[in-house]
Amino acid sequence: MSSLPNVANMKRKPYASEMSDEEWEIIEPKLLAYKGFGCPREVYLREIINAIFYVQRTGCQWEMLPHDFPPHQTVYKYFHKWQKKSIWQRIHDELRKEAR
Repeated sequence: MSSLPNVANMKRKPYASEMSDEEWEIIEPKLLAYKGFGCPREVYLREIINAIFYVQRTGCQWEMLPHDFPPHQTVYKYFHKWQKKSIWQRIHDELRKEAR
């Protein structure tokens, strides 16, 4: 059995830290609910989440993200914004409620 997530239509080989399609279906609507103002988004949020999970799982520095993820500045910007606006905590609380 592979430790890689089940991901359809990936343009690159998935990392073990990535979300599966089933997990993304649960998280995506929660992230999109926290849409902000500003320029239209140019990155796929799933790739941002996958990059954040990669940093968390491997312990690497932001600057050391593999090049097949979005630029590390972009990934960190999203991570920091979501943390500052408590979006991580809100999503966690919503998922906990749904699981109970």
